[in-house]
Order: sequence, then structure tokens, then C-alpha cells
Amino acid sequence: MTQPPGISLTGTHTIGDAALFSADITLPSAQWTCLLGPSGVGKSTVLRLILGLETGGVFSGEIAASDGSPLSGRISYMAQSDLLLPWLTVLDNAVIGARLRGHAPDLDRAKALLDRVGLAAHADKKPAALSGGMRQRAALVRTLMEDRPIVFLDEPFSALDAATRADMQELAADVLDNKTVLLVTHDPAEAARLAHQILVLSDAGVTRWDTPETAIPRDIQAAETVACQMRLLAHVRAAAA
Repeated sequence: MTQPPGISLTGTHTIGDAALFSADITLPSAQWTCLLGPSGVGKSTVLRLILGLETGGVFSGEIAASDGSPLSGRISYMAQSDLLLPWLTVLDNAVIGARLRGHAPDLDRAKALLDRVGLAAHADKKPAALSGGMRQRAALVRTLMEDRPIVFLDEPFSALDAATRADMQELAADVLDNKTVLLVTHDPAEAARLAHQILVLSDAGVTRWDTPETAIPRDIQAAETVACQMRLLAHVRAAAA
């Protein structure tokens, strides 16, 4: 299997005359990086900058892949909003990427993933018939179906109850093994469970946070996972104060 690239972002993002953040961020190849920080500090902006999307500001710096190739076309992205097309079924939403590219969709894989997220019985429903958590799981399947080497997830489990969230974390860790993943989250417990690398973005820049050396997804109740979560929560609260 080809090793996915790492990504580096170094520079300053400004809106008007004010700097939103100055950052030096490296996403290691084939690892999960979790990005935390107070609301409004620029976490989603980091994703949008790397994706080449509009941010409402100006970035001065450099963004590069470790293999020297362009990033365009190599990233799948799950936004905070589910962005499901209301006139399509759940199954058709899951395979929309392939169809837009003129490719035959892998319906068997899509159905298997829908089954794994608990939506097999809802594959023929339209998004309006789903709860918020179900829509978010459908959006997760659509993202996983892209099978890109780099995956960006912007609060992908925020609408889920605690038990379903844990299940979806385990599914994502399994399906996205050997991908370069950037997960934006407000949840220290999620970061402690999923991250090989934790970054905390604040007005002062980026702080790198130590993670347990155990494999992901980590045991939620393991002493080292809980300890990492509690220390990280205290740090994030202090950064927001």
C-alpha cells in the first residue's frame, strides 16, 4: 500500500488588520492528528486553507505535502454540516462522489458501510426523514466512500449520543487506518482516544500535547486515556480563559 503524504502548514492567517492565528503545523503521514482549541480561534480555517477553500481572510505562508505533489484531489472532507442532497436517498448520497466523477459507484461497499453505521434499514430514505445523528452518520459514510489518502473531519461525531459516538470512532479508526487524518474536535476525550498527535490552537499559536503510546482507538476507561483527557481538558479550559 502506498504511504499517504504528511502535510505542513506554516504561516499567518489574517482577517482585515487582525491576525486570526500564526501556526506551524505538521500532520504526520498515516497518523491521526486531533486539533482542539476555543471556538473562533481558527480550527476550521486550518482545514479550509489546506483544502484551498475560501476563508474570508488572507494567508501568508506555505502549505505543502511531504511527497512534493499537489494536494488537490487527494483529500476527502467531512464538514460540520452534513451537506446531504435532500432529493437523493441515503444510499445515493453515500455514492455521490463517484457518480459526479462519472464512475460506477461501489454499491456493495456503500451498503456494507451503511450497515456498519446502523443505517442499512434507512438506505432508501431521504435526508428529511432522518434525525440529526443519522444524517451525520450518512455523511460519514459518504466521506469514507471517497477512500482518499488524506481525510479531514470537522467535528464529525458532534450530533451523536455517547454510545454511538464511541462506535463511530472505532469504525473511523478501522476504515481510515494508514490514512493521514486531521480531526477537528472540541472533545478532549475524543482526542485522547483517537489521536497519535494532539495540537491545541490558541491565540498564542499551537501547542503539541503528549498522547498515550497505546494503539488507537484507545480504551475509553484505560487509566492513561483518562489521564490524558483530564490534563487536556484543564489545558483547553485555561487556553479559553
